[in-house]
Amino acid sequence: MFAALMNLMRDRQMLPQISDTERQALEAGHVWIDGDIFAGKADFDRLLKTSYHSLSAEEQAFMDGPLEELLNRADSYAIAKARRVPDDIYKFMQDEGFFGLIIPKEYGGKGFSTLARSAVMAKVTGHSTILTTYVVIPNTLGAAELLIEYGTDEQKDHYLPRLAKGEYLPCFGLTEPTAGSDAASIKAEAVTYRGDDGEVMLRMNFRKRYITLAPVANIVSLACRVRDPENLLGKGEDAGISVVLLHKGTPGLQTGDRHEPIGDPFPNGVVIGENVEVPASNIIGGHDRAGEGWKMLMEQLAGGRMVSLPAGAVGGIRAASLTAGAYSMVRQQFGIQIGRMEGVATPVGRLSALAYMTEAARVHGCSAVDDGIDPPVVSGALKAYTTDLAQKCSVEAMDVCAGAGVMQGPNNILGRGYSAAPVGVTVEGANIMTRTLIIFGQGATRCHPYALKVVKAVEDADVGAFRSNLLGWLGAFFVGMGRNAFHSLTRGLFVKTPNADRASKTYYRRLGWAIARFGFMTNLALFFVGGKLKVKGNLTGRYADVLSWTLMGLSTLRRYEAEGRRAEDLPLVHYSLQLALANAQQAFEGIYQNFGGPLGAVLKTVGMVGLRVNPLARMPSDNLAREAAAIAQKWDAQSERLAADLFLPRDSSTGLGRLLDAFRKVCAAEPLVAKVKAAQKAGKLGAGDADALAEKARKAGVLTEAEAAQLAEAREARLAAIEVDVFTPEEFFANASSTESAETREAA
Repeated sequence: MFAALMNLMRDRQMLPQISDTERQALEAGHVWIDGDIFAGKADFDRLLKTSYHSLSAEEQAFMDGPLEELLNRADSYAIAKARRVPDDIYKFMQDEGFFGLIIPKEYGGKGFSTLARSAVMAKVTGHSTILTTYVVIPNTLGAAELLIEYGTDEQKDHYLPRLAKGEYLPCFGLTEPTAGSDAASIKAEAVTYRGDDGEVMLRMNFRKRYITLAPVANIVSLACRVRDPENLLGKGEDAGISVVLLHKGTPGLQTGDRHEPIGDPFPNGVVIGENVEVPASNIIGGHDRAGEGWKMLMEQLAGGRMVSLPAGAVGGIRAASLTAGAYSMVRQQFGIQIGRMEGVATPVGRLSALAYMTEAARVHGCSAVDDGIDPPVVSGALKAYTTDLAQKCSVEAMDVCAGAGVMQGPNNILGRGYSAAPVGVTVEGANIMTRTLIIFGQGATRCHPYALKVVKAVEDADVGAFRSNLLGWLGAFFVGMGRNAFHSLTRGLFVKTPNADRASKTYYRRLGWAIARFGFMTNLALFFVGGKLKVKGNLTGRYADVLSWTLMGLSTLRRYEAEGRRAEDLPLVHYSLQLALANAQQAFEGIYQNFGGPLGAVLKTVGMVGLRVNPLARMPSDNLAREAAAIAQKWDAQSERLAADLFLPRDSSTGLGRLLDAFRKVCAAEPLVAKVKAAQKAGKLGAGDADALAEKARKAGVLTEAEAAQLAEAREARLAAIEVDVFTPEEFFANASSTESAETREAA
């Protein structure tokens, strides 16, 4: 019976179909807390045992020392205007080891943790996207990561010390006109032949685009397909995808031409090769590693999705939250600070909570990688959802800052980040593809406790394995169905929770309930949609929404526990968890409405009634938004802690430094403003802005001389901070006509 059923499932393609490249992607990396979610059974004791690391003393010293110095030296507006990093800044980065954060100390690098590299990238991104690319590519998508893992001893000895010093500046050549999110379809080709001296050589032809740092790089790690007609490498005629190191100046290799990215015009361009000839020993890992390029690419992309892109996104979200919160208290309209207006406080509160939640997800995910866990499904979710949120947060922060965010110039804090936000959304797998194809498409097979085992048994025609795993799956399905029904009826009351405090216990219960429903609905998708999941992108995207918001909710709880259950952070915790659960609820409703087939009709009618009558959560209330906003609208010990490792400029004359100087002074003067307002109410002082009455308040005995001076200083700083840049006609048209220098850096 099981043999017949197995053959039927194979012939009718009832299970997800897995290609060879997909199989390599599925087999790369590890299953982490996402496994519990797909299994539909939350293990919160296990969750709280997962690591939530902090930086080492050496790493924190680098953040507070060389990195702080770099960002204070680097004029982000001047860099954006010139479209290049000045030579003195590049030299400083070389001297301080910025290009070798990932490289082990024995090769001259820093040997920093994943969390530290992420923290560095997050801090730089809030200041300059152009500068960020010089940190990100060498430390995630350059040659170093692959050489450390796969390089021959000879390759490591030669390249790693030079990469660490910035003598070699790398780029990663993957994307082509016909191969973007579908990286497996690359056309770049390398054909083997034997040279005159008997050495195996590669003759390469390719055209790559969207390659970050390509115009200034002098070493390219290039992905290509290797054809070996004479089997010189011993891997057959089709040796598969490989990664080959190419040096600038190699005959036939063309670099230097540029694209013009939106926002900050960071170095990005084409890498073209026409009959480029290099030894086959240039394959990373040598001859023995020919054909292992797809695995290398999946691991390197997973690194970018977990490290650099979430880091940049979270850094941007935190900077946007800091800016919006400060500006909402410095800017006044209708006689009050705009942050006191409910319509402004709501986005400020949402930004504050999202900064807390996404930072939790960044630290939690990087901690897993530092523990030797490489979870590709989680990294895909973090990449897609943090970059999407960064774009939305930049819009909300711009709305709060209004004209101050629109007018360009040295004092514009948000404009370049707002313009550049689509970059994170599109690179390393466009979010629309990551959400609708990768996260649930891979996760449903990779992370499910039985799906991949059943698929493999069918492919191998292994009746015994098919029987045991199918029966196990069916048993788990019925148990999961009962668990889901029970938790729905009791609203998660009996979910097993850890030794949580009263404030967080309800969220463990709701998340446990959501996880039970997700596991049950995943089984329904695999049973009833099966092999058609790949073409049901809208449906799988909604599953990805549930998974991703659940992951961020879990990370929020992990942060709350790791940081000692800080009562003052509870508004952020409450807002984050309610938002995550409400978004999961919305995604479940979308699944029920669009499941399709006879089962879909039941879900769309009876199921939808149950979902809406008995929801996981509602969106956060206006009162909670105001409480979250209040945290971002004051400068105290909590604010400083939440702003840790953000770049707070020393220069208080321009940009963010000017705004924060005014913000601090306005916050410090609030008790004085309260005194003046009380005097106004008592009829001792006339109408007007309280901080404009400092001298009159002094004369009336309301304020001391020192207090009046402090209040006047706060007003002066406040009015300066809301000014925008003004250019003379000569300056304005000089800016408009300036072009990028033809120079490109010739690295030694």
